Amino acid sequence: MIMLLSWFLHFSSPSRCLLLKTCDEVDHHREHGEVRVRFAPSPTGFLHLGGLRTALYNYIYAKKYGGSFILRMEDTDQSRLVPGAAESIEDMLEWAGIPPGESPRRGGEYGPYLQSQRLALYTQAADSLVQTGNAYHCFCSQQRLELLKREALRSGQTPRYDNRCRHLRPDQVEEKLDQDVPHVIRFRLESGVEPFNDLVFGWNRHEVAQVEGDPVVIKADGFPTYHLANVVDDHLMKVSHVLRGSEWLISTPKHLLLYRALGWKPPYWEEGPALLTTHCGSGFNSNRVGRKMEELIAEFNPSKITTHSALLDLDKLPEFNKIHLQQRIDDAEQRDWLVRDLQGRIQEVYGTQVQDQDVLRPDYITRVLHLRKGHISSVSDLLSSEYSYLWVRPSFSDQQMAALSSETQHIATLVIRLMEGLRGGEELAVDQLSGELKTLAKKTSNTKYREVMKIIRLALSGLQQVPV
Repeated sequence: MIMLLSWFLHFSSPSRCLLLKTCDEVDHHREHGEVRVRFAPSPTGFLHLGGLRTALYNYIYAKKYGGSFILRMEDTDQSRLVPGAAESIEDMLEWAGIPPGESPRRGGEYGPYLQSQRLALYTQAADSLVQTGNAYHCFCSQQRLELLKREALRSGQTPRYDNRCRHLRPDQVEEKLDQDVPHVIRFRLESGVEPFNDLVFGWNRHEVAQVEGDPVVIKADGFPTYHLANVVDDHLMKVSHVLRGSEWLISTPKHLLLYRALGWKPPYWEEGPALLTTHCGSGFNSNRVGRKMEELIAEFNPSKITTHSALLDLDKLPEFNKIHLQQRIDDAEQRDWLVRDLQGRIQEVYGTQVQDQDVLRPDYITRVLHLRKGHISSVSDLLSSEYSYLWVRPSFSDQQMAALSSETQHIATLVIRLMEGLRGGEELAVDQLSGELKTLAKKTSNTKYREVMKIIRLALSGLQQVPV
């Protein structure tokens, strides 16, 4: 959970930050309204690490400046929806310790938070664009668009719509609408895009009208495309800062044109570096391992976000998870949850093999967790075969017993007698028990202490060597 997130953020990228606005300037903007940020995934699949990292930055940004963290599901592409993905994404955010304050599940003042339930808002915005001449109805068939694409590729050009329908006369449009000719609504791209100052990448300017055809904003099925829905929702949900991946940098000029056409003030943009495959974080004042969420929030510094792509070192994940597990074991509330989880999983894995129900007692499992803390990376490790001796008595076949030398069997007999003699008395400290075993070794001819310990290890665990 938080350790997985801390893993993302352990080392700052070496690239120089290109942030042009100072933190003082950003703070000045925040004084004029609440900070509201959003994570807006499409439920066309389950949450991946890059999405989780984007959500984390948004959560930390909101908490750092006393703002709100919103989860919005952009489910307008109905053909690509994965059943259960939306619920899974919200579950994952809660599991990771970065729950949204407003979401499809939690609701909120600016809901609904599923775009498929906000269609009337997008239709209203599109109609407004058509009425002001900033958008138009396009009746081009899918066959014609496919021909345009093939011709462009054949001539080595980038496929783009040729804006044919923007030149239809009003009477032609009305005639086709009266005939219920299938159509979409396209936004009229114009030249003269103003440069914008991304808070990470600095000043950018991209004349989108020179390289792209007019984009669709309402599809033939009545659903909006990403560009319109994104702008409408960010405005109506009062999003103040958009923190998203750098792959969206190229779309920002198009969104700025939409904001201008609708007469709305755009938010501030912070396009973060892409997540590739080493430690990947920037935007923090230190790189300490094992920081808790409140420490990450306190140390967050937007001016330290870099433009360098981030790399994940997957081999480091067990190390980070080990630290996180230690923190959970040391926390009474979280430790109790681990104990309950292990109780159920032990019974699930070993079932009737568990002969001594005392191994399911909370105090016993708690002791195991403390003794193995720092040695295991996951509680699942305790359910592996090398730890089975903790829950199930080892069994020995007749062949195994026959393979033991007579000297070994003699030592085993003495150890058993010693243990029986100690049973029923007060609990022995480790040092005291070790002393008794060393005394036993001295009384046994030609026997070293380590040989006695091997016998005990074999008798208790069934293993020649126990986990380190």
